[in-house]
Amino acid sequence: MSESVVLTIVCDDRPGIVQTLSRVLEDHDGNWTESSMLSLAGKFAGILKASVPEHRVDDFLNGLVTLESQGLHIVAQRSADRPQSAELREVNLDLVGQDRPGIVNDITEIFCKHEVNVHELDTECQSASMSGETLFLAKVKMGVPAETSLDALRADLENLANELMVDIQLDR
Repeated sequence: MSESVVLTIVCDDRPGIVQTLSRVLEDHDGNWTESSMLSLAGKFAGILKASVPEHRVDDFLNGLVTLESQGLHIVAQRSADRPQSAELREVNLDLVGQDRPGIVNDITEIFCKHEVNVHELDTECQSASMSGETLFLAKVKMGVPAETSLDALRADLENLANELMVDIQLDR
């Protein structure tokens, strides 16, 4: 029987980081199941879900500790694989608008009000092609409780979009 372990990894970006992680995982008969990794401001940042045989988990976790000497800062936590609640509806949000401090906070306040759970959040800033102003782009995958009114959520997001002068698209 296997156990899931979720890792977060941060270190100076350089070649070989993913291979180093995969080698430790393979050395403990583990399986790389899901991940999201990228380079940000010269740092490597990643999150990884691995499946490791129950009798090897402690050794695997100890093996990860040895990577600290190579500059990898790793937080590892055992995780019970629980199926996603059938009562959550998967909803996607795309947002594009002029960047400003607090934009993520404003959006997530509405999410909290409606008890929305963020499953994935991808953001970036880029120069607008015509004006050269900085645009903020966000893609969000979220779980919306069955009892939450999508119309009420959409209305609150549209009010915010008008206030912030951004474009928001909410899809099911």
